[in-house]
Amino acid sequence: MHKARRVFNLMIEKGCAPDIVTFSTMINGYCKAKRLDKAMELFHEIYRKGQIPDTVTYSTLMQSMFLLGKVSTACELFRKMLASGQVPDLVTCSILLNGLRKTGHIEEALKLFQAMRNSGLELDIVPYSILIDGLCRAGHIEFAKELFHQLSDNGLKPNVVTYRIMINGLCKEGLPDEAYRLFGSMGDNDCLPDSCCYNVMIRGFLRNSYTSKATQLLTEMVGKGFSADIFTATLFMDLIIYSNKSILL
Repeated sequence: MHKARRVFNLMIEKGCAPDIVTFSTMINGYCKAKRLDKAMELFHEIYRKGQIPDTVTYSTLMQSMFLLGKVSTACELFRKMLASGQVPDLVTCSILLNGLRKTGHIEEALKLFQAMRNSGLELDIVPYSILIDGLCRAGHIEFAKELFHQLSDNGLKPNVVTYRIMINGLCKEGLPDEAYRLFGSMGDNDCLPDSCCYNVMIRGFLRNSYTSKATQLLTEMVGKGFSADIFTATLFMDLIIYSNKSILL
């Protein structure tokens, strides 16, 4: 960033005024370096230069603020964006939605999601998956299931990420049978389970003491060329160690 800033300053010295793309590129660099203070300095400089930040600039800053845990600051920036006349696009709204979801602000996320739908934005699977994940993490499994089943009504198909989120949520709520039915139905939407889906389902079986089913699914997964990840392998190792201890006792 030090070298990039020197080039940026050289532009100005040579009479080549930076445009909003240049400013946004520098802001993105500072955000990646976790230098939000420097990023905000440039953000304010945009206004001093008589330019207007675009949705990319706002989105970059909001994403960085959420990563640094500055939830209220990110929400305030979003309000400032609206006040400036900038219309948030789907990417900007999804960043805000995901930030609220990750920080546990599920009520605010729900309100934003509803506002997105009311605004006429053409929502894709991404915001739905974000909110379903947030609902599952917050223990609102019935609401998550309802939203999942609404996908087809809105002309959308769940992708492998959406399925994985829902399967994991059901297993955490002690509903492995329902999770496995969903797992088995993935092919109906032309969405075959990947390695991650298999691992999530196997871990769900193990955590709910469905050892035999977990072993069968592991065999099936290996037969398809997938392998157990470190978390699944650890659960199996713990199971083996516990079984051996029980035999010894």
